[in-house]
Amino acid sequence: MLLDLAASALGFVVPPVFDFLKKKFLGPDEDTPEATLSSLATTKPEIMPQFVDSQCKLYDAKTRFFNRDVVGEVSLWVRNLRSVIRPLFVIYTILFTIAATYFGWHTDQYIKTIMEINATSWFSSRFL
Repeated sequence: MLLDLAASALGFVVPPVFDFLKKKFLGPDEDTPEATLSSLATTKPEIMPQFVDSQCKLYDAKTRFFNRDVVGEVSLWVRNLRSVIRPLFVIYTILFTIAATYFGWHTDQYIKTIMEINATSWFSSRFL
């Protein structure tokens, strides 16, 4: 019972704390395309069109690489399935935990802990 409580607290607290610490200590990256474009605007404005064109080509190449296995438009049922996988897992975790508590189902503690961490991290990403 204590391990379940610790896993739930861990899954609920760690992702927001990690994001906060990352933003607090690492800070934003200073070498961005916008910063480069701003620097070019003040130093060499004649190079700006080539820079913008190269950035467009870079983002187009990244997009084509990311979508390399997608041919045409992704069907609606695939998009819907992708969007419900995590919420269904959270609902399953809640129902499984209730059933395990009231009906005495026994499962491996490792599996139960992983399920609770996943479910609470999804809740923390929605609420915090």
